[in-house]
Amino acid sequence: MLSPRAPEPAMDVARRKAAVASLSVASNATLVVLKLVVGLAIGSVSVLSEAIHSGVDLVAAVIALVAVKASARPADAKHQFGHGKVENVSGTIEALLIFLAAAWIIYEAVKKLVHPEPLDAAGWGVAVMLVSAIANLLVSQRLFKVGRETDSIALQADAWHLRTDVYTSAGVMAALGLILLGRVLLPGRNLSIIDPIAAIVVALLILKAAWELTRDSARDLLDASLPPAEEQWIRDCVARYEPDVTELHLLRTRKAGADRFIEFHIKVAPEMTVAESHALVKTLEREIQARFPGTRLSVHLDPKDPGPDA
Repeated sequence: MLSPRAPEPAMDVARRKAAVASLSVASNATLVVLKLVVGLAIGSVSVLSEAIHSGVDLVAAVIALVAVKASARPADAKHQFGHGKVENVSGTIEALLIFLAAAWIIYEAVKKLVHPEPLDAAGWGVAVMLVSAIANLLVSQRLFKVGRETDSIALQADAWHLRTDVYTSAGVMAALGLILLGRVLLPGRNLSIIDPIAAIVVALLILKAAWELTRDSARDLLDASLPPAEEQWIRDCVARYEPDVTELHLLRTRKAGADRFIEFHIKVAPEMTVAESHALVKTLEREIQARFPGTRLSVHLDPKDPGPDA
């Protein structure tokens, strides 16, 4: 049986998170400029909507960068449980920004539907969307990898932003491609209406991502319990120490950023010494922290009820 991998030092984790968050900031800043230039040049509301989408992603990436740096600060006198919830606040703010961006996109797209305008040089739009999709796919993969390995809600939120941008960029690219194809196969037909329709589809996808992000980030702000699978793992871990431990009860869990807070009561044999009980708790702590790095564990010991022959 393989032994659990040793937890990565906190300083190394913080550096990895800050590095990948900085990569996201640089990537989004570049894409915002490209999309704005091309969208304004060709008059495409869908490309401009993608520029706004990337602008929101840029703000979200900056927030994520600030959040991962702030959450890495150790506990202090005013924040004795650490700064982990900064990441949850970050995710909630990012989600609200996405809602606002989606509303603006829909407003502009509806205006284009009511007052359609011809779309010129759609090929440039296809090109910038292709660059955007590839760049965001690569950066989001890196964000997902580091975010999951470090259990960072801020990085995973940023990754979902960019992954959504991959899909929406592909959708806008397809819409502009249809306009180009229509000019060849159906000359004289104005297919520019496809552009604002694609923008509305983009906005609806953004709203879906915003709702899921709001749900996930706000859940931990309300001190919701850990997922059932994680709580069951904790119960199974303690159960392996029977007969020294005969019962686990009053299990309470919550999460703040990547930090988990777990507390429970266990019944132990009344003849166990203080040293033996302490050693048992330290063993449980090592096992749980190997499975969930960053866990703060609090265990209360109760003596097992004596049997009828005691």
